[in-house]
Amino acid sequence: MARRQALSPPVLAGYTYVRPLGSGGFSDVFLFQQEMPRRLVAVKVLLSRIEDQAGVRALAAEADIMASLSAHPAILTVYQASVSSDGRPFIVTEYCPASLTNRYRNEKVSVREVLSIGIRISAAVEAAHRAGMLHRDIKPSNILVTSFGQPVLSDFGVATALAEGEDDSIAMSPPWSAPEVVERKTSGTVATEVWSLAATIYTLLAQRAPFDGPDGRRGDEAQMRARIVKARYTPTGRDDVPESLENALADGLKRMPADRHPSALALGQALQSVEQELGLPVTPLDVPTDEWAQATVSAADDQVVATPGRTPVRSTVPIESRRVRGADRGGTQTGARGGTHTGTRTRHEAEATRVGRGIAIAAVVAGASALGVLATIVFMVGR
Repeated sequence: MARRQALSPPVLAGYTYVRPLGSGGFSDVFLFQQEMPRRLVAVKVLLSRIEDQAGVRALAAEADIMASLSAHPAILTVYQASVSSDGRPFIVTEYCPASLTNRYRNEKVSVREVLSIGIRISAAVEAAHRAGMLHRDIKPSNILVTSFGQPVLSDFGVATALAEGEDDSIAMSPPWSAPEVVERKTSGTVATEVWSLAATIYTLLAQRAPFDGPDGRRGDEAQMRARIVKARYTPTGRDDVPESLENALADGLKRMPADRHPSALALGQALQSVEQELGLPVTPLDVPTDEWAQATVSAADDQVVATPGRTPVRSTVPIESRRVRGADRGGTQTGARGGTHTGTRTRHEAEATRVGRGIAIAAVVAGASALGVLATIVFMVGR
């Protein structure tokens, strides 16, 4: 498929264009100099144009949520979101000079650093879930490095609505996507986010995605998807990676969603346990309170539009664990980790319910027309 022509940078009052930063399927990113306060910023410009005030309100609601999330130390800071004079939505964020993509490809990142990164990003994802947002595209290139060397998760805009029924538009990066995503059974759940987190951490350690071919090559997309669907875990191959870390990642990459860590927080806690085992300083899990999550959503209540990207609640994908198959569905069975399954309620469902409790964010106040417009607003820079 031919690569599309890059967008021209918008003319923005108070900003001076510097150079392009990147180009993707839904948007382009440019480096600008902000005049007051004077600083370098990244400006992401969407391909789609907003034609009415409903679209503007939808954009504002998404921007409010993302701005609240960006208070988290491991989430990219959002400065502004608006619409340019020619109708193109744009978002202004802090400028991060690097991502982890080139680094893991070019050097062996220490176990200590990968654990710290993994814990910080797990906390960021947990914070998003508690605020009712799914990321949908967690991968190494979406972990940026600030000017102070801190990892931050970017591109939460992937969580905004995609045009309903446009299957080809599902936000997906196959090397880090869960089996139920590559099979197009869901566009995202808490369990798929846990998978992508584990796959990303694995990649930083192994210098390859977990389901690349035996020779380290990815092959064509159909071959990769077939390996992902089987989900046969292969150890990282590093002598300095302890078995406990391999097990933590393997538990995040189980084929059945219910067999994975029940939350991003649980994965982060498993990584903390590895740090303790290795005698390393334990990286803090910066997880907000449920009160913060409620306040985050309430701040945009007047404009929030219910979208498929919000409310990380129960998956519509069959997620019954293989550990409970054959058991009396009216009874209780203890899983391999000592957890229990009562009836058909899985531990993933229970955790997803806990994540969503107290943060009712499915309010529809902007109307169906706003949802239709919002379906075109996707803040994402390519694969």
